[in-house]
Amino acid sequence: MENIINFAVGPVSMETDILKIGAEQVPYFRTNEFSNLSLNNEEMLLNLIGAPKDSRAIFLTGSGTAAMEASVMNILNENDKVLVVNGGSFGARFKQICDIHGLNSDEIKLKYFEQLSQEYLDQYDDKGYTALLINVHETSTGVLYDMKLVSEFCKRNNILLIVDAISSFLADHFNMAAYRANVTILSSQKAIALPPGMSYIIVDQLAQERINKNRINSLYFDLKRYLDDGERGQTPFTPAVSNLIQLNKRLKNIIDHGIDNVIADVLVLAENFRAKIGELPLKIAHEHLSNALSPIIPQGEVNAKEIFETLKNDYGIFVVPSGGDLEKTLFRVGHIGNLGIDDNKTLINALNDMMDSNKL
Repeated sequence: MENIINFAVGPVSMETDILKIGAEQVPYFRTNEFSNLSLNNEEMLLNLIGAPKDSRAIFLTGSGTAAMEASVMNILNENDKVLVVNGGSFGARFKQICDIHGLNSDEIKLKYFEQLSQEYLDQYDDKGYTALLINVHETSTGVLYDMKLVSEFCKRNNILLIVDAISSFLADHFNMAAYRANVTILSSQKAIALPPGMSYIIVDQLAQERINKNRINSLYFDLKRYLDDGERGQTPFTPAVSNLIQLNKRLKNIIDHGIDNVIADVLVLAENFRAKIGELPLKIAHEHLSNALSPIIPQGEVNAKEIFETLKNDYGIFVVPSGGDLEKTLFRVGHIGNLGIDDNKTLINALNDMMDSNKL
């Protein structure tokens, strides 16, 4: 798998200096040195995401879904009335989590590729909702939601805002304080470009108060313990130690390069790819695009799943297949991780070769 070019949106290709850290022996972590590293990680992460004053970062060993569920479990309760934006697989996952934990929740059910509009939100004004759950970027369809619109809705209805920015952070501009988000969920394997295994939950003061007040029936997912142990740069259970060391290096690299430059680099790759598919029988699925990925609908007789398989097996290239109803109609091309313009050229050349060979 060494020669594979990875256009997935997680896990993504990593920089060489990050890979080298992953090859090192894992150190013992109940030390002052590791505590200081973790506290430094928290400081950098809060700064990069524009967290409100006195926010905290919780480092949870688990996938992004673990962080989504932990956030719902710890911050919401039976007294809440929750509104979920469901425009695809990950919006549906938030709704499923609410249902599993017996929360009173409704959903704004969007069609595939549909943008969340003011008209939709107007229907839910003054209806007693206390929290809104949204994926800033619905990765399954590539739709980037208008967070200014969402923020204004939550402000006028005094609603707690919990956002999954897992596939948007570092690809699109996101400022937690500006959007008045109370909780922001991140994960290691997207544009942060680390191995999978760690998630980061950024919580403002109100979210912290809810965590400390709520009682939950969980040992591992009790975020009160993470907040307490995090004050000294530790976690209540063994974290993915190497991942957190890699995070320290990666965040420093981002700060050195400048977060605006990191996002601009992703945009350049995205625009470069999108400009080059014009003569291919491929169509961008919609116009509500994140920089993180391009959602592609094939126009020929070959279906999207076959394109994914052919690129993988014949050309050594990973794109992102879709599941469910979109399996045959949509594939996605990521623009995050250690990719460059030459990688775009390789993918475009492969797609052109497939077209010439009647495989596209």
